Amino acid sequence: MQDIDNDLRKWYVIRTITGKEKKVKELLEIEIDKLNLHNYISRVLIPIEKVYQIRKGKRITKEKNYFPGHVLVEAILDGEVINTIKSIPGVLNFLGDKDKPTPLRPAEVRRILSKVDELNDKGEEIEVSFLVGENVRIIDGPFSSFIGTVEEINEEKKKLKIGVKIFGRKTLLELSFMQVEKES
Repeated sequence: MQDIDNDLRKWYVIRTITGKEKKVKELLEIEIDKLNLHNYISRVLIPIEKVYQIRKGKRITKEKNYFPGHVLVEAILDGEVINTIKSIPGVLNFLGDKDKPTPLRPAEVRRILSKVDELNDKGEEIEVSFLVGENVRIIDGPFSSFIGTVEEINEEKKKLKIGVKIFGRKTLLELSFMQVEKES
């Protein structure tokens, strides 16, 4: 295949079955290699962010899709490239007109790519899943294994005020999100 001018490449959005984005990306990359489409499809991207959660006292990392049900491709949609992409299992269609995919505007691409970089560079983010009035178990510190009620949530500092009964009296403790877990 001939070399193609990079200025002809544009970003397109592929609609996929939600939850199948990674599989679509994997299969698309296999097709690109098999059919030698590197000159036509230069990048396949799933914008994701890493979210840290506390489960059973342990911190786990979870990847969260920033655009569920969508995969981005930087491509030149000439000839059979559109049909090759559409034929991949899990691909529903392109965003845009039925017959002609609509490329993203350069400003949208810059915004999305900068957001992807920001999400990847972002420090540890703990997903808040606590509610005021909810019972929690303390899993760390001198009050470990005590059960209390969430009185206040400070998302900025990643802290909770927990009401715990100590010697029959309610006492407020300030604990980090990492020191408690939901009571089951």
